[in-house]
Amino acid sequence: MGVSMATARLWVERWERQQERYAVDREERFTVICDVVEHVTAGRTRPLLLDLGCGPGSLSARLAERLPDAEIVAVDMDPLLLELGRTHHPGAARYVDTVIGSDGWTHDLVLNRPLDAVVSTTALHYLAEPTLVRTYRRLAALLRPDGAFVNGDHFPQGGPHCSHLTAHVGRRRAERLRAFEHEDWETWWKAAAQDPELADLFAERGQRQSAHGNEGGNDNGLTLARHIELLRQAGLQRITPVWQFGDSHVLVAVKD
Repeated sequence: MGVSMATARLWVERWERQQERYAVDREERFTVICDVVEHVTAGRTRPLLLDLGCGPGSLSARLAERLPDAEIVAVDMDPLLLELGRTHHPGAARYVDTVIGSDGWTHDLVLNRPLDAVVSTTALHYLAEPTLVRTYRRLAALLRPDGAFVNGDHFPQGGPHCSHLTAHVGRRRAERLRAFEHEDWETWWKAAAQDPELADLFAERGQRQSAHGNEGGNDNGLTLARHIELLRQAGLQRITPVWQFGDSHVLVAVKD
């Protein structure tokens, strides 16, 4: 079910553009995540990084460029996006096909030492709260002391007034950056489904979605405060947002 380099480049480049609609200042968010990872791994000869919900490798590719000596394990359950990443960014990461939060999912990672950092961007808000709790606890166990969990995502504020205000600020910023001129999520998927080279991967994707039901299909709606509370319950006590625009944040939790 492999795809050609030209096909992978086409759909990854279109993916990058459409994602700008959903992550305010997406490139700056990536840069901040890389800044944090670079800081917490300073002095490590070959830092081990885990990218959760990697999609077609967007964040892994940027981390690999910033930290060329790092070993990156990139995880997703979508066979189509994983194949696009493997083809378009083949040297960025070791791509792993597994369902985040499922029973035994971390065994699929085949890790041989503690993680220096775990990163994610615009992915974990799809996990239901019980699954997210299990995931946070497992990641805390896998991190080395002073290792960091770095998550860039949409975190609504508590209370409708605050959440509406931050959403408005983010939307206005996206308008100024002309992000809404790009195709949206649904258009990208509909267009990609018409590419005959991707037909087998779409068939596999459909089977996976049927097997896993609605897991990963809805926003969990958890506030920033709730994420911080769940991370503390998982054993990560040093937690701080390091960047925000609208309801888009980069949240960092460091293990003692």
